[in-house]
Amino acid sequence: MPTGTTELLPTIQSRSRNFCNMCRKQSGHYYAATNINDDMVDIEGGETVTWFAASSFARRGFCSRCGSVMLWKPNDEGYVSIMAGSFEEPSSLVGGYHIFIADKGSYYEIDDDLPRYERSSPSFKVLED
Repeated sequence: MPTGTTELLPTIQSRSRNFCNMCRKQSGHYYAATNINDDMVDIEGGETVTWFAASSFARRGFCSRCGSVMLWKPNDEGYVSIMAGSFEEPSSLVGGYHIFIADKGSYYEIDDDLPRYERSSPSFKVLED
């Protein structure tokens, strides 16, 4: 992360690719993130994270120094989504699935065989699905 590092205690899981309009417009492309239980994440420099209530359902964490998008946190869940680009390379992240493909931008194609969901996936609820 631009102003700190993310240390994960367990092996990280697969990442999702989120194509929802809100995420695409905020980031300039689709989100690629992994979900980690709150008690497994320690963010060095966490005091530089500024939270924005993006909806009634969740908030986004930004670096208050440079504005980089770092986190997405549902209000009533025990996990946080960490943007895949925040990790040092090489990372152990692998593609997992695509969500909100109905909102995908028109300027690219999805060209892999990962599972695709029109909205949230069965195991990962976004918004109020």
